[in-house]
Amino acid sequence: MKRTNEENPCSTRVDGALYMDNAATSWPKPPEVAKAMVHFMDQVGANPGRSGHRMSIEAARIVYNTREAIAKLFHAPDPLRVFFGINVTDGINLALHGLLKPGDHVITSSMEHNSVMRPLLDLASSGVEFTRLKCGADGTLDPALIEPAVQSRTRLIVLNHASNVCGTILPIHEAGLIARRHSILFLVDTAQTAGVIPLDMVQDNIDLLAFTGHKSLYGPMGTGGLIAGDRIAPHDLKPIRQGGTGSRSENELQPDFFPDQCESGTPNAVGLAGLSASLKWILTRGIETIHAHERELCGMLIEGLTGIPGVTVYGTHNPDRQTATVAFTIDGLEPSEVGLRLDDNFGILCRVGLHCAPSAHQTLGTFPTGCVRFGLGAFTEAYDVQRAIKAVDELAKGAKRL
Repeated sequence: MKRTNEENPCSTRVDGALYMDNAATSWPKPPEVAKAMVHFMDQVGANPGRSGHRMSIEAARIVYNTREAIAKLFHAPDPLRVFFGINVTDGINLALHGLLKPGDHVITSSMEHNSVMRPLLDLASSGVEFTRLKCGADGTLDPALIEPAVQSRTRLIVLNHASNVCGTILPIHEAGLIARRHSILFLVDTAQTAGVIPLDMVQDNIDLLAFTGHKSLYGPMGTGGLIAGDRIAPHDLKPIRQGGTGSRSENELQPDFFPDQCESGTPNAVGLAGLSASLKWILTRGIETIHAHERELCGMLIEGLTGIPGVTVYGTHNPDRQTATVAFTIDGLEPSEVGLRLDDNFGILCRVGLHCAPSAHQTLGTFPTGCVRFGLGAFTEAYDVQRAIKAVDELAKGAKRL
């Protein structure tokens, strides 16, 4: 497949189709990402931390530079508290399975992704309990609901920063204050916000931050992980994988220090080289600049869709209170049919259904059929949004004639 705009290597259009699925994975990536990955494969290629020769040392340097960039982006206390895995789901599983024990209690929300709900339900079978706070019909969470849910056994609060379905932003700053007041740990799922909304682990009292590289961090798939704050000690977090780390090879016991304790096996070093390049691109461009661009386009999209008869838009309807992810349905058409027609008839690529978040859809009132989701990104332009609005308008008018 070839991009249709050769003058813009980051065009969102390919073979005439318009990519509107950035909430699933961002595309395109900054050109620097592929260049960094090719450089690693062609010029580096060795296993980081496993050997003492120059290529292995260079690979280790690239991995550590990525660790430092992640720490800088999120104001983490120490780069060595950044644990790389394959995605945000990996990071969340490390936090939940590594931290919780039978008898512990967890507070979460009804807007969580299955990356949180499935591990929690699995842990519930072994004695971990959790309270699922009911969010509003627009996906918002009243922070006043959190404190009454605290129990003497509450070990953790876990929230996504923003919904992957409708983009609604949850009150993580307020939740962090409550967690700190009650000496509870706080885990934040940043899958939808890392790289587009500023985050500060210290100011927001975040103890554990799970991130993924392939969404709004604009890196490759297969990158992500978990960051541990100062209140997390190595003995608090049991690794979910054990094995070779390149350190303490004389000892058959798993290392008891960060990050080695949580990073067994050869890392995705070529992916981390790409992630390092995307992080540099974000830090150079500025998160505030990226956020302002997406917020403007989000407002344009919401205004356009809500003005179409027969279209229902879910969420806050306020670009200041959500990411540039917009969920909607068209009266008389199943979401799956809308997605198919958008692709086949208009060349618009989006995601439909339940988005791996049935609890969120139950909260929004879109369960079990789900909805249509447009995910905008840093490379989306105003004319892309207008094209999407026009296509939905034509589909809605066609549905009324049926």
